[in-house]
Amino acid sequence: MIRGRDSMDPLGDEFESRSGSENVDGDAVDNAEQEQDPNQRPRKKRYHRHTQHQIQEMEAFFKECPHPDDKQRKELSRELGLEPLQVKFWFQNKRTQMKNQHERHENSQLRADNDKLRAENMRYKEALSSASCPNCGGPAALGEMSFDEHHLRVENARLRDEIDRISAIAAKYVGKPMVPFPVLSSPLAAAPGASAYDVFAGAASVLQAPPDDKQQGVVVELAVAAMEELLRMARLDDPLWATTVDQALALDEEEYARMFIDPRGGLGPKQYGLVSEASRDAAVVIMTPASLVEILMDVNQYAAVFSSIVSRAATLEVLSTGVAGCYDGALQVMSVEFQVPSPLVPTRESYFVRYCKRNADGAWAVVDVSLDGLQGVKCRRRPSGCLIQEAPNGYSKVTWVEHVEVDDRSVHNIYKPLVGSGLAFGARRWVGVLGRQCERLASAMASNIPTSDIGVITSSEGRKSMLKLAERMVASFCGGVTASVAHQWTTLSGSGAEDVRVMTRKSVDDPGRPPGIVLNAATSFWLPVPPKRVFDFLRDETSRSEWDILSNGGIVQEMAHIANGRDHGNCVSLLRVNSTNSNQSNMLILQESCTDASGSYVIYAPVDVVAMNVVLNGGDPDYVALLPSGFAILPDGPAGTMHAAAGATGTGGSLLTVAFQILVDSVPTAKLSLGSVATVNSLIACTVERIKTAVISNGGASPPQ
Repeated sequence: MIRGRDSMDPLGDEFESRSGSENVDGDAVDNAEQEQDPNQRPRKKRYHRHTQHQIQEMEAFFKECPHPDDKQRKELSRELGLEPLQVKFWFQNKRTQMKNQHERHENSQLRADNDKLRAENMRYKEALSSASCPNCGGPAALGEMSFDEHHLRVENARLRDEIDRISAIAAKYVGKPMVPFPVLSSPLAAAPGASAYDVFAGAASVLQAPPDDKQQGVVVELAVAAMEELLRMARLDDPLWATTVDQALALDEEEYARMFIDPRGGLGPKQYGLVSEASRDAAVVIMTPASLVEILMDVNQYAAVFSSIVSRAATLEVLSTGVAGCYDGALQVMSVEFQVPSPLVPTRESYFVRYCKRNADGAWAVVDVSLDGLQGVKCRRRPSGCLIQEAPNGYSKVTWVEHVEVDDRSVHNIYKPLVGSGLAFGARRWVGVLGRQCERLASAMASNIPTSDIGVITSSEGRKSMLKLAERMVASFCGGVTASVAHQWTTLSGSGAEDVRVMTRKSVDDPGRPPGIVLNAATSFWLPVPPKRVFDFLRDETSRSEWDILSNGGIVQEMAHIANGRDHGNCVSLLRVNSTNSNQSNMLILQESCTDASGSYVIYAPVDVVAMNVVLNGGDPDYVALLPSGFAILPDGPAGTMHAAAGATGTGGSLLTVAFQILVDSVPTAKLSLGSVATVNSLIACTVERIKTAVISNGGASPPQ
């Protein structure tokens, strides 16, 4: 239960009376003490007696239709006396159960096949160990073996070569004597004194796909050279890095060229048609170095923690998992798409090798360097990454370096100062997001929550479930608002920066999203007010009625919250809308507001009352359907200083992205009507005008050109 500011249960007594003795899927809890209680209400007893019948009816219906639509679920819930959400969850759980049973059956078959192959392998080994020539009694010649035995010898020889190769790579990482091994078809093999630039050129020419055995030696040399450059970039200051007026660090291109771009070393000159973006920033975060390294080397954790920056990430090839049971020496080839939360800034796709190494002083370093071919590349990742040093009390000092060469001609004019200065994709944004996420993880694991604060969720299980649900909401919002190559935006109306972009998505059998046709609408525009002022206005529930059309002017009240950072604006809240419309009197809104030095977000989604009670009691949040909407607030450029790379400066204003996700039809196969598109277009345009009216004051700054 939630204890709100009015000390009342905001989620309703009716759901608790039904859900208190039931699971989410509608199965009754066998509780003999409740049946023996003379004070138990008769209606609840009848509800228990008919539970088995209800399950049998749903089992029979499931055999005929495992994916009922809304109409069928409502009719079934009416016949069985259940909540529609209970029926929905029961069918979702049933489908998951059937899938798990099928996977277990397949696993059993694969295990049996594996045992059979292992037995055959042992038989071949025994045959080989005793194989002899029938004439002389000596070792059998190749032509006298069976085909299977010959194949096994070839496979064993390949495995021995693989072991030698991995041992050689591992030995190089830890500094032990290296066993010589050939690098076939490598540029280094033909040119013993080749430079690191030759290594890069060779890697770029062959690595259009995950590397094979002949190419991995080139990748290793490239990664080692990139690591050396990253460490120097992270540790050196003047004259390589110069401090700007706003206390940021700017790379001296001439000094960089002198130190790293050399015929005998470095990674080659800047490619024609690309512009450089280089930045460095540092911060102390609440996490141990080992945990940070695990996040960076595990692609799933990496994409989750940096969901506002990384729209897609995949590990294409693991060349080395490291040595001594840790990531020291780990080497993997990755493909990542980086994003800014706006449809006006194209994403950046990069194909690179990531190398992790523990240095002699105990500090960890993780470096990325591009493997893209040099023709037609729009984003070339020079050695970039971070140096992680241990700090007292489980903290870490992180020094982040971002250095890329990009084609930024597709960026909209109002975003060019921000992107060109390196603030959009640069080190400050990475460090800011990392610090905020570390605080968020610490909040999720906190156990010393004061019980005296009204509205604070103190249950450990409830906090974790609610934070997990909010994390999925934020990731869904960020992934649905950017100009990814996987998204096809359509411009509806207007001209300039305030065009409304829309796209549709079909949701089928996704437990975290309602089934049907989902319409995404987004627009970005400039506001002549500071980002903090916009953020404070949008996250404040007392001012929500000034811009939120869907609340119908109702009073919005915060019922519960979880503070997840030192900044007061970092918070996950559960809001209730007390609308004059009786149909919305029980509507709840899950909202997360977050801010750091690089930008701010206010993201929210309507949630079902029954589903939120399940989450707050520690239930699985993955089955709660969400359609997140919200705002991304970024500065309009580097404040108060002319940045050399951008050729422009920020005005102190804000770049605001407004985005909605709306279910326009509950049937996934339906066609989108023009009326639905027009309604959403009108909704987002009206919201933009309300926000402008509310936050813009007289004497605002001039818009960027």
